[in-house]
Amino acid sequence: MGGFRRRGHLGPAVPIAPGARVDKFEVFFDLVFVFSFFIITRATAANISGRQLLHAGLVLAVLWWCWVVHSLVATRVRLGEGYVPVLMVVAMAALFSFALGLPQAFSDPRGGAAGPMLVAVSYVVVRGVHMILYQHVVRDSPQERRQLRRFAPELVASIVLLLAAALIPPQIADTDRAALVRDGLWITVVLFQYATGFIVGTWGWGVTSAEHWTERYDLILIIALGESVISTGVGGNLLGQPVTWPAVTAATLGIVLTAALWWAHFDFIGPAARIALHAAEGSPRVAMARDAYAYLYLPMIAGIILFSIGSEEILHQVTDPAGGPAQQIHGPAVPMLFGGLICYFAVNMLFQLRTLHTVTWTRVGVIVALAVALPLGQYLPALGALALATVICVGLVAVEVLVMSSSRHALRAAVFQERTTHEASDAAWRARWHDVHEPDEPTTP
Repeated sequence: MGGFRRRGHLGPAVPIAPGARVDKFEVFFDLVFVFSFFIITRATAANISGRQLLHAGLVLAVLWWCWVVHSLVATRVRLGEGYVPVLMVVAMAALFSFALGLPQAFSDPRGGAAGPMLVAVSYVVVRGVHMILYQHVVRDSPQERRQLRRFAPELVASIVLLLAAALIPPQIADTDRAALVRDGLWITVVLFQYATGFIVGTWGWGVTSAEHWTERYDLILIIALGESVISTGVGGNLLGQPVTWPAVTAATLGIVLTAALWWAHFDFIGPAARIALHAAEGSPRVAMARDAYAYLYLPMIAGIILFSIGSEEILHQVTDPAGGPAQQIHGPAVPMLFGGLICYFAVNMLFQLRTLHTVTWTRVGVIVALAVALPLGQYLPALGALALATVICVGLVAVEVLVMSSSRHALRAAVFQERTTHEASDAAWRARWHDVHEPDEPTTP
C-alpha cells in the first residue's frame, strides 16, 4: 500500500503490523462513541416505552455498524499516522453530528426533516471517509478490491434508505402512518447491513493483528460500561442532591454491579477468547472476528444500556424526596435492570461458545437466577431490587473464582509469560537509545 512514501508534509498511511496494538488516536476517536452511547441512554430514559426502546435499538445498530466498518479500516492502516488522522477528525465531527441528531431522528414527522437529515447526511460523511480510506489502502490488492465492491450495494442502500426515512415521512399527512414508514425504513437499513456481513462472507478479508482487533473491541465494551457509570450518576439525580446514606448505598451498589459485569467478561472469557483468535488463521479467524466481536458485542452493549437505564431509574427513586429507598418501585425500571443483565450474560455465553466452544454451568445458573429474581424484584423496595441484582452478579464472580481456580491460574500464567516476553523484547530494543549520543549541533530534518 505504499506504506512509507511521502505524501505532502503529513507523511504516508502506515500499514498495520501483525503484532500491532491500539494506538492513542483510536482511543481519542472513541470519545465520540462515549457521547453517542450517552445520548442514546438519555433519550431512551426520558420516555421509556416499547417504541422508544425499538428506536434506541435501531440507532444503536446503525451506529454500531459504523463502528464495525471503522474497525475494519483500522485492521489495515494505523489511524494515528500520516495523513490518516486528518480524515479521521472529519469522521469524528460527522459522527458527533450524527449523535446530536439522534434524539430528533424519530421525532414527530410534522416537526420537519432537519434532525433526520442531519443524521442521514452525517452518516454519509462517516461512511464516505471510511470508504475512501479503505479504497486507498487496498488499491494494490485486487482480491480485497473485489470484496470491497461486494459491499457497495449495502453502502448505497443504507444511504438511500436513511435519506428516504428523513424526507418521506414529513410528506405523509397521517402521523401514525408516517411514523410506521420511517420505522420500517430504519429496520430495513439494519437488516440489510447485518445480512450483508453474512452474505458477502469472509473470502478476501483478513485480520492482520488479532491483538489489535480484540483490544479494539474490548476497549469499546469498557467505554459502554463507563458510560453506564456516568449515566447512573448524572441521570440518577445524584449531582446537586443532599448526600444521604441511601443514595451513597445505591451508588455503591451500582458501581459494584458494573464491576461484576466487567469481571464476568475480562477476568477469564475475554483473555481466553483473545488467545483463541490468535490461534485461528485465515478464514476461520475472520469468521470468529465477525461473529464473536463485530456481531455479538452489539447485544452485549445493548444489555449494558438497558441495565444502566433501569439502574438510573432505581437510583432516581432512592434519591427522590417523594419516594425513598423503602418505597416499592413501579414501571419498567426493574424489568430493564434485570432484563439488561440477562441480555448481557446470555450474549456473553454465546460469545464464549463461539470463541472457546464451551458453555459453563455458572453462566447458565446466573441467567436462571436473574430470570427467577425479576418478578421478585418488582415487589421489593427500590434499594432491595438493586441489592438483589448485585448479590446475584457478585455471587457469579465469587463462584467462578472458586470453581475455575485452576483454569484461571493456567490462563494467567500464559498471559503473564507472554507479557513478560514482550516487555523483555521491548526493553532490549529500547536499550539502544542509551548508546545514542546527543550531537553538539542541532540537526535539520
